[in-house]
Amino acid sequence: MQRESHPARHLVAVLVRPGLLSMELGIVHRLFGQAVSAEGERLYEVVTCAVVPGDVRTDADFTIAVARDASVLAVADTVVVPASDEDYGPAEGGRISAPLAAALASVRPGTRIASICTGSFVLAAAGLLDGRRATTHWRSCDMFREMFPAVELDPDVLYTDDDGVLTAAGVASGIDLCLYMIRCDHGAAVANEVARGTVVSPHREGGQAQFIRRPVPPSRSSSTGPARTWALERLDRPLTLRELAAQGSMSVRTFTRRFREEVGISPVQWLTQQRVEAARRLLEETDLSVDQIASASGFGTATSMRQHLQAVVGVSPTAYRMTFRGAAVGV
Repeated sequence: MQRESHPARHLVAVLVRPGLLSMELGIVHRLFGQAVSAEGERLYEVVTCAVVPGDVRTDADFTIAVARDASVLAVADTVVVPASDEDYGPAEGGRISAPLAAALASVRPGTRIASICTGSFVLAAAGLLDGRRATTHWRSCDMFREMFPAVELDPDVLYTDDDGVLTAAGVASGIDLCLYMIRCDHGAAVANEVARGTVVSPHREGGQAQFIRRPVPPSRSSSTGPARTWALERLDRPLTLRELAAQGSMSVRTFTRRFREEVGISPVQWLTQQRVEAARRLLEETDLSVDQIASASGFGTATSMRQHLQAVVGVSPTAYRMTFRGAAVGV
């Protein structure tokens, strides 16, 4: 098939199936569709396709009319496979239909391919996840592991990226995955603007847990929220648990317990996360040196920042900056 889309735009093809989770299709169109350059030019073209074009049933009380067939996959730059409500039914022994398998086989080598929620079953059945790290919705993990033992399943994360083959755990983490792809393609400024326009968090780390295994705590007037706000305004300073607890007029012990209830991790872990995020943002958006960024984000030394960044994203500050800015600036 010849590419009919705008040649300067990255083509995202969304492959839908009967029982489509309609929200997931909307996520891909909405997020990639909002990404624009500094000059206001659209950066992506998003198209929907199906193995059999026509009316496609969704998980809601409506169908969608899909005009394109799966031949568009052969010219796409990114392919996204959302979930279907049929994924939650009886397993088909890890098999997909011959036409669906042929459609996925037409994807060019090196094309980025991603799934949302149980769309990962399709990628796994096509052999695209063998030997790779992947995730899926936590309710389906046992079935997935039984059906696809060759896949390195991580049931606890929001999304994964294994050399251009990506998976998201569920509907909401599909938002995180799309923003992550935009961020990788065009940097934090573009992704953050898309997030702002959609009124969602601009970045959640893929390794974040899918959910917290505890009930939502009852609302309290003495929440740890004010302490978190206070800390975010002072990340460049050494902050102690005693100082944080004082913001909520609590003892350190009570504050730590309540913080875990409300956030899911300890205050120290949360503070480190915020400092890593601050460092990433400064590396992406400023020309400050690594030493200056280490000081501004509260790590104190460049060595400490390197260790924490390496632990989270697996690369040095210099390599991280080059990924998002194309050159090592101010290092």
